[in-house]
Amino acid sequence: MSGVEESLAELRQAFKSGQTRSVSWRKSQLRAIIDLVQDNEENIFRALYQDLGKHPVECYRDEGRLPLLFFPTSGEVMPEPLGVVLIFASWNFPLTLALDPLIGAISAGNTAVLKPSELTPACSSFLADTIPRYLDCRTIKVISGGADVGGRLLQQKWDKIFFTGSPRGGRIVMSAAAKHLTPVTLELGGKCPAILDTLSSPSDITIAVKRIVGGKWGPCGGQACIGIDYLLVERKFASTLIDLLKLTIKKFYGEEPQNSKNMCKIINKAHFERLRNLLEDPAVAASIVHGGSLHEKELFIEPSILLDPPLDAEIMTEEIFGPVLPIITLSNIQESIEFINSRPKPLAIYAFTKKDSFKRQIVSETSSGSVTFNDTMVQFLCDDLPFGGVGQSGFGRFHGKYSFDAFSHEKAVMTRGFFPEIEPRYPPWNGFKLRFIRLAYDFDYLGLLLLMLGLKR
Repeated sequence: MSGVEESLAELRQAFKSGQTRSVSWRKSQLRAIIDLVQDNEENIFRALYQDLGKHPVECYRDEGRLPLLFFPTSGEVMPEPLGVVLIFASWNFPLTLALDPLIGAISAGNTAVLKPSELTPACSSFLADTIPRYLDCRTIKVISGGADVGGRLLQQKWDKIFFTGSPRGGRIVMSAAAKHLTPVTLELGGKCPAILDTLSSPSDITIAVKRIVGGKWGPCGGQACIGIDYLLVERKFASTLIDLLKLTIKKFYGEEPQNSKNMCKIINKAHFERLRNLLEDPAVAASIVHGGSLHEKELFIEPSILLDPPLDAEIMTEEIFGPVLPIITLSNIQESIEFINSRPKPLAIYAFTKKDSFKRQIVSETSSGSVTFNDTMVQFLCDDLPFGGVGQSGFGRFHGKYSFDAFSHEKAVMTRGFFPEIEPRYPPWNGFKLRFIRLAYDFDYLGLLLLMLGLKR
């Protein structure tokens, strides 16, 4: 292992330990930066002079900043539109995921091109036909088409690209955006887990199971980035849970779900075959405890439950994006923390528990785009909360004011007067003036200390 790899491994282990999350660690490191600069003032002067020929007064001005000399001034942050933006909408929520970011782009003052998904031609045609009749077609345009059209759009220079889709598509968008240094927001996905803790009340268990079924099979038949991908539960509760899930599925979708009007079909033949291949893996097929029926003509897959499929099977390493729910059993529900942390960061974590200590542990010891307790998917409907991923589940955020921010540049504006003015004199300033500069320099550290004191647990 090289020095770079060793250093990176050490950093990852330190972060994993939780050391950097504590307020005391952050304060101690910020104080150490102050000590570093103050204890090594002459060394800093010497290094800057050797490399750049900087005078000590210039060192204070440029390397330390002099906020006292800015008085009197006024400053503000002014949001301004980014310019011409490109929005790729997804097929599973073809209207919401087209109009929601478009609202943000318009509210921030941008012009926009909306590219609907070619996998939902009826919705794409609806947007292409209606948007020009309601919105200013000189500033808001809809461009429909397949992957070739998307490719041509990505060859152009944009001021922002907003993409909702798969990680594979996100990599294509990022690669194209990098050519023009275009900022991007990527709303991707991942394997969103649900944790079911032991609940003592029968009514609580019933509600939790109902919400799990709704969060798995309700959104587009399981074809949703924020839907439940797999369920973690203690081994002793698995049998009871499966029975309750079966009863609830029957209540929601009837004896023959394929004839139900309450559940979506698989989007196309390619996705149907992908899911078929996942289920027909012999080791996975052996773990099916409910459902598993495939109706190719109707592109319908029955709500299916798996019990402890192999963790190295593709169904447990790739996002399922379909009506299949693996249940993974654990000896103790606390093990769910390590299980989740051993995988890429999900877009959402759902946890059903009444234990405040466990809630705090999930929030503090895992990383995800969002955490929702005792329900599923409701965070997507709350405009007061940002929606977005982290790591492989995406980056950037939108919804409500956050959509405005996503399509804005926050420009710093500072205004000074013409008095007072300090005249530089050469030869170098005398000791009194240098002490004055040092006093101003110390004021900068006062600001840093205030930042430290403002850190909250």
